[in-house]
Amino acid sequence: MSGSTQHLPGVREMLTKLISQPSISSASAEWDQSNEPVVRTLAEWLEPMGFNVELLEVPGMPGKYNMIATLGSGPGGLVLSGHTDTVPFDDKRWQSDPFTLTERDDRWYGLGTCDMKGFFPLAIEAARAFVGEELKQPLIILATADEESSMNGARALAEAGRPKARYAVIGEPTGLKPVRMHKGIMMERLVFEGQSGHSSDPSLGRNAMEGMHEALGELLALRSGWQAQYSNPNFKVQVPTMNLGCIHGGDNPNRICGRCELHFDLRPLPGMDMNTLRQEILHRLQPLAKKRELSMEFEPLFDGVPPFETPADAQLVRACEKLTGHTAEAVAFATEAPWLQKLGLETLVMGPGYIDQAHQPDEFLELSQLDPAVRILKGLIKEFCL
Repeated sequence: MSGSTQHLPGVREMLTKLISQPSISSASAEWDQSNEPVVRTLAEWLEPMGFNVELLEVPGMPGKYNMIATLGSGPGGLVLSGHTDTVPFDDKRWQSDPFTLTERDDRWYGLGTCDMKGFFPLAIEAARAFVGEELKQPLIILATADEESSMNGARALAEAGRPKARYAVIGEPTGLKPVRMHKGIMMERLVFEGQSGHSSDPSLGRNAMEGMHEALGELLALRSGWQAQYSNPNFKVQVPTMNLGCIHGGDNPNRICGRCELHFDLRPLPGMDMNTLRQEILHRLQPLAKKRELSMEFEPLFDGVPPFETPADAQLVRACEKLTGHTAEAVAFATEAPWLQKLGLETLVMGPGYIDQAHQPDEFLELSQLDPAVRILKGLIKEFCL
């Protein structure tokens, strides 16, 4: 296995370059950007090290790329995975330029420092130590597109059956504590259409808002049932949640409401199936709409992220607990873990930085996290590739 690390910049220089390349992903077209410069930069560093680098365009999404970089070969192997996109930002609330790595208070500030461009230089720095060594199993550095918006990068990989390996660590900011489970997230849209008319005679119309009032009762009853049936003590909020987020309907106090729309979110626990939940909702709401002669639309606002869990006794969980000194825990935020798990990879979430800093003005990565992160990642490479 030939490769050189002479060309390789230091961790700070690498992160400075990645932060300077905007790669925002957003459902809003005015914010959305390509991540191609970021993956091409990663490829420029990894190829001379001996990695075989593939850039895969995400189907139906021009300018969006996943990168699979493989060192060594074999049937098993370890994936170190991160997403290349960031959320949008409000520059009025930043003290420094979001695209310039700025050091102050023993922290590096910049958009994506902790969520999660900062993971790539640390993974590359850990890999540097093994260039030229004979790996028994491959080391794969995976970079995905659009995690912050559609998760379509990870979805495309799962559909393509790539990459093939045995273990995967996703470097989301967990304060370097291993995370073996998270809730799912579903965002749903419900619309009732009736018939507007003069409010002096209710028989002239079919009130969509009254239908929605009844539907809200059914949804809250479903929530109570799910919360009575499902509970997981690993989570701070131990039950599945449903949040009624926004509602719009009607246009005038003296007109029968002809249309009413509700958006709500659901956060299922591991072991709950998203399609089953949607079917249960339909089963409750369809008869109500029929009885009131309302037309009904019910659909996801986005495809959703399934809940994720890796067993406590899994080899990767035990290895990460040993390397970090922390018992694996559960978090409330969603990641790409379900799609890597779908590929048959034993998957865990663990990386530098803290989720409280993610998606915030003046996002930062503490310098005290850098060396421990490299040490832990080297330990994992040693265990699963050598």
